[in-house]
Amino acid sequence: MSEYRKYRLLEILPGALVWTTLIGCIVLSVFKPLWAIYFIIVFDLFWLFRISHFISLTIFGYQRFRKESRIDWLAETKKKGDWQKIYHLVFIPTYTEPYEVLREVFEGLKLSRYPLEQMIVVLAGEERDRVNFELYAQKLVAEYAPLFKKILVTMHPQGRSGEVAGKGSNLAWAGRESKKYIDSLGIPYRNVIVSSFDADTVVHPQYFAHLAYRYLTHPHPTRASFQPIALFNNNVWESHAFSRVVSYSTTFWLMSEQMRPERLSTFSSHSMSFQALVEIGFWQEDIVTEDSRIGLQGIMHYDGDYSIEPMYIPLSMDIVSGKNFWQTVKSQYRQQRRWAYGIENFPWMIWNFGANRKIRFLTKFRYIFNQLEGVYSWATAPLVIFIVGRLPLWLANRQDTVSAAAQNTPHILQWLMAASMIGIFFSAVLGATLLPPRPPTASRWRYLFMILQWALLPFTLIIFGSIPATESVTRLMLGKYLGFDVTQKVRKRTPILRSPEGTSVH
Repeated sequence: MSEYRKYRLLEILPGALVWTTLIGCIVLSVFKPLWAIYFIIVFDLFWLFRISHFISLTIFGYQRFRKESRIDWLAETKKKGDWQKIYHLVFIPTYTEPYEVLREVFEGLKLSRYPLEQMIVVLAGEERDRVNFELYAQKLVAEYAPLFKKILVTMHPQGRSGEVAGKGSNLAWAGRESKKYIDSLGIPYRNVIVSSFDADTVVHPQYFAHLAYRYLTHPHPTRASFQPIALFNNNVWESHAFSRVVSYSTTFWLMSEQMRPERLSTFSSHSMSFQALVEIGFWQEDIVTEDSRIGLQGIMHYDGDYSIEPMYIPLSMDIVSGKNFWQTVKSQYRQQRRWAYGIENFPWMIWNFGANRKIRFLTKFRYIFNQLEGVYSWATAPLVIFIVGRLPLWLANRQDTVSAAAQNTPHILQWLMAASMIGIFFSAVLGATLLPPRPPTASRWRYLFMILQWALLPFTLIIFGSIPATESVTRLMLGKYLGFDVTQKVRKRTPILRSPEGTSVH
């Protein structure tokens, strides 16, 4: 068998598992409804346990987030003798982003409680958007360049061979261009911390001080990535209810994952050593999910001697918001599909980890299993729990199947569904505590809507969870590879940022 066919089999496996589960449940429901009923009961009980475990981890993560957000991290960092040698290299890749969004990112950097003269900002544009990018870059440099050590402006050329047009190829180009500047200054690579941000990322004022502290106190700082919590608060008061539910669900998932660093992956905006970035060879240019891949590249390059470290100081990002309701629905679906397309890491890991005998088996297994199980559950669990799970009950009743299971299962499932409401109630309460200050344009009644919106959770789990995840694994299975979609961002007002003490600042 050729190498290509072997790799294609690995790409087929996740989709085959998902479709086998979904089709198998339907077939069992038709021909063996009682077997299907038993399976659904076990499946629901397992997920009730997982939801309970998820809630516990999220609570612990939330407590760490609140605790560490109150610490003066610059004061803690200054206790470290070499802190003034540390520079932050901040990448802001952009393509067709509105000027208002980019300016907000720079305003967040401006409010950072870390010496701005030790910060190098890279505004990375695309040649495909040359006219807009050059105009925006000129305005941003004129306003903010005096504040920072340097604002580098790079432009990723269009149509380079072997690349996927997207964030990864743009970042790789900008990374190599910034290396020339770092070399000209003679700054040791180990003294530079890289932060790769999405174009809507607004940093917490404590972020860079906390990152420097974590870097300086880590036993092997050049062998680690640092993964913060993503809060989707930039436009929370003006976004649609379903998008808020989807985005805050992502935040809760990240909080729970922070409590299990052994299974943590790089996601969206993240930070790492410039030395490691150069040695790894920068972000991969021919894939969609470069954010999750860069951590895996580190594990592969350093033979498993690389870690993903949780950070509890958050970054604030945009909730998906289009110009109208249907544009928002489409953009939200595409964003979730792109995130689920991280399953492309599964065949890559098996192919590359399998060839590296220096990486411990447990490390290989943990990352491979977490990737496969995560997307498999993402695709199947909501459909099985809320839709497919009801089919065997309906068919058993129509076939007059008489048994204790058939008689009692509706009551069991009803109890399980009621128990799952705990998760919805928990999400509503926790989500309310994470809201930024209410703008004057928003009614006080919006607080009530922010709680009631969580009734949409079962629908969002299917429409913006199972379905896009199933499409992603199916595309990979069929070889219909996904390109990079830029999530549309719309601004209707000036966002409110938070100071370290939690008060609002503009």
